[in-house]
Amino acid sequence: MINLENKIEAILFWKGEPMSRKKLAEILKVGQTELNEGIEKLKENLSGRGIVLIEKENDLMLGTMPELSKLIEDLQKEELNKDLSKASLETLSIILYKNGANRAEIDYIRGVNSSFTLRALSIRGLVEKTTDPKDSRRYIYKPSFELLSFMGVKSVEELPDYSEVNNGIEIAAKNLEEEIKEESN
Repeated sequence: MINLENKIEAILFWKGEPMSRKKLAEILKVGQTELNEGIEKLKENLSGRGIVLIEKENDLMLGTMPELSKLIEDLQKEELNKDLSKASLETLSIILYKNGANRAEIDYIRGVNSSFTLRALSIRGLVEKTTDPKDSRRYIYKPSFELLSFMGVKSVEELPDYSEVNNGIEIAAKNLEEEIKEESN
């Protein structure tokens, strides 16, 4: 039988980033009291394992236990020295040429879920996320200063064929907005 704590764990694992208690309660269609009980049971289930529940104010996310930080740090260093995957390069190109995109736009343009790719790019310091001024529940992923410096450009406008590629990406983003409007009507 699938219980509430399993659902919370699955959602936090899938999301891969902090999520508010309020949003979790909405998704799971439960009250705060029931959600809090599920969270406490999840903490108990994770006790003594490699994964922990991290809490900051009203946000929750899954992370690794502090005692494993050296292991994870070593793995991250190794990962940072690897070449970027095709998915990472595609995602990075969209972010660069759009000069900031939310996950829905990136997913739409690529045709696949980009959560893990965005997380990997963030960990590597190639992209940074800021709250979307249009919708505070979303993030905008932008190229980091380190990425621009590494590429030897002062701004994204210096990228090859910037205007042409940017126009194509903007058209795809507008198509997404139109699809969302049609679905909500």
